[in-house]
Amino acid sequence: MYKGLSPLIVFATFYLVASLVAGDFYRVPITVAFLVASLYAIAISGPRPLGERLSIYSSGAATADMMLMVWIFVLAGAFAASAKAIGSIDATVGLTVAVLPARFLLAGIFMAACFISLSVGTSVGTIVALTPIAAGVAEETGLSVAMLTAVVVGGSFFGDNLSFISDTTIVATQSQGCRLADKFRVNIFIVAPAALLVLLWYIYMGGGTSAPQTVAAVEPLKVLPYMVVLLTALLGMNVMAVLTLGLILTGIVGMATGTIDFFDWLVAMGNGITGMGELVIITLMAGGLLQLIKEMGGIDTIIRLLTRRVSSKRGAELSIAALVSIVNLCTANNTVAILTVGGIARQIGDRFGVDNRKCASLLDTFSCFTQGLLPYGAQMLMAAGLAALSPMAILPYLYYPAAIGLCALMAILLRYPRRYS
Repeated sequence: MYKGLSPLIVFATFYLVASLVAGDFYRVPITVAFLVASLYAIAISGPRPLGERLSIYSSGAATADMMLMVWIFVLAGAFAASAKAIGSIDATVGLTVAVLPARFLLAGIFMAACFISLSVGTSVGTIVALTPIAAGVAEETGLSVAMLTAVVVGGSFFGDNLSFISDTTIVATQSQGCRLADKFRVNIFIVAPAALLVLLWYIYMGGGTSAPQTVAAVEPLKVLPYMVVLLTALLGMNVMAVLTLGLILTGIVGMATGTIDFFDWLVAMGNGITGMGELVIITLMAGGLLQLIKEMGGIDTIIRLLTRRVSSKRGAELSIAALVSIVNLCTANNTVAILTVGGIARQIGDRFGVDNRKCASLLDTFSCFTQGLLPYGAQMLMAAGLAALSPMAILPYLYYPAAIGLCALMAILLRYPRRYS
């Protein structure tokens, strides 16, 4: 019955036990944990021939979504390395530090991430635009790079959860048959307290931040690639087009200012692309592993276990929250998780009288909560790659995703907001 779920258990157990034995969660490569779980999943997914099992694994690794993420990783790595080579990151960091008082740096970066993600409706695009700047600010001010990267990741999920053009919002409302505006009204009641508390916490944490003694001179021309990336993202341009435009601008600006020549630019791009190699491998192995789990009925098992004992409205909401969260763990994609369980969630909601607007909000919020804390999720992998960190180093500082999960749970237990409960 639980065979389909066992690869996830092997993955988590191996990573946990190996880390405890090593005495360091950062010492065990997550790629090795995925390799062990993948080999195990391929081994137990019989009675199919081995070639067919490998084909299923490969099809999961090579889905359109997975390959799109690979392309984004490649372009993001090339852009970040090129921007660093021409001094664009240093110039943008200098501008940020000059404009924002030191004590408001954490809060300011969080608000910027919230605003950008709300405008563009994508957490990945926000992370690509802001993570290098946040990492540079950390180095200039002595703040933790992992913490400032987590500030960006957390803020990026604000818009992913609330934006009218976010794919999770659209899928959640369509699956529950309600309007975007209605779902937004319910959602804002749930997540606004979390955002406000986290913002105040960042202001408090920033109280002891000292302004750097020396700040890089603000060179407007070198800031241009990042300004264009931010503006085109805000205008809703496709993230790949945004990165391509930014990449071309780094070459033009670098050669115009004499910072690099054409071949230096190519070398920087190459280094950035190869630096994303681990993220690409994790993405492909996660896709293959999760496809085998789906083929073995792992997701069907989860759905069956979580829906068989529901007997009240509160229980129905809790089962919907657990359902989308666990399926998100199995798919590493919050949009896919909502698509997978949306129809079942609507049936549960209709049966026990759950307001479809609150049901849509719970689906979106709990999927973002899970995705925001997932070390092998696209957002964490992207942020870790751009900041040259392990995803596990970022995890302890992800206050906002944890806060929206807590607020959403309280909304279920306390029947809040009352009008929709």
